[in-house]
Amino acid sequence: MPSGEIVTLPYPMRLLCLCLAAFFLVHLAVGLVVLAIQTAAVRMTERATPRSAARWLLALRLFPLACSLFVVATLCVPSYLWLEPEATAEEVGFVCLLSALLAVAVCGVSIARGLRAGVQSVCYINRCQRAGIRTRVLEDPSPAWVIEGGSLMLAGIMHPRIFIPRKVMSSLSADQLGAALRHEGAHRVSRDNLKRLLILLAPGIFPFCRGFETLERHWARFTEWAADDRAVDGDTRRSLSLAAALVRVARLGPASYPSPAIGSLLDPGRDLAARVDRLLHLSPPARKSERRMPVAAAAAALAVTGLLVVALQPATFYSVHRLLEHLIH
Repeated sequence: MPSGEIVTLPYPMRLLCLCLAAFFLVHLAVGLVVLAIQTAAVRMTERATPRSAARWLLALRLFPLACSLFVVATLCVPSYLWLEPEATAEEVGFVCLLSALLAVAVCGVSIARGLRAGVQSVCYINRCQRAGIRTRVLEDPSPAWVIEGGSLMLAGIMHPRIFIPRKVMSSLSADQLGAALRHEGAHRVSRDNLKRLLILLAPGIFPFCRGFETLERHWARFTEWAADDRAVDGDTRRSLSLAAALVRVARLGPASYPSPAIGSLLDPGRDLAARVDRLLHLSPPARKSERRMPVAAAAAALAVTGLLVVALQPATFYSVHRLLEHLIH
């Protein structure tokens, strides 16, 4: 056996090994490009509205995963099934096997991280619903649960629910509580808890090394700003009420955060001073960048369509198969 070939695998296992190896290598290459441009991307999004900025940063964070899955599903698997002869067994090289093992590791770590956050979220919801009191607060049509301890939180992925500590309800005025509930309602409409879970599930560059903290941190910041803007909707009185609610809740002391998939009125590590300053100096909502979103979405759809047209050419499959042959040996 040649020194570079360390194991013999049957046809289906070779396909699995190649898919995993290709996933890791493409994800690594695209991820390094994203790491190189993430600081510039954050600076560019500073000129957009918080809602648009959060969307673009989320798309950039998930792009390595989406690109890797696209390459494996549309190029690697079809070219292998079409052009690879069904021999009984074939030797696999060290680079291919190592890349496949690293893919299993990075995906395993991210899946475990997401599952742990999901389980923590479910346990928190069940515990609060058993101990709390279901009620309707002010004009909010959705039910909420009044609980003891904790912070004002939005928990749940598909059907998010609001949990309000009794001390928060007693500390805030009706206007302040209404502003806080509108803020959490904005998170619910935007499905931000689901986006948090997707970020947790997205693999890092290497096992136990995510590398995308800058993107994730600024996405979270813009997400909070976007929820603030949606909650106040350009109303100065609502803006002042929400700023006062943030300060009062912060003065109640630090609270525990049961899961990274749960949103809180005061998320840990967020810049409270910047949020309050934005609310105290409310500016008219910008709509210009929002109008660009359909154009950008159409351009992205055209780009994906073009990639599919190129990928489905026979010449492309032959080229990919040659690359896979080099990779496996």
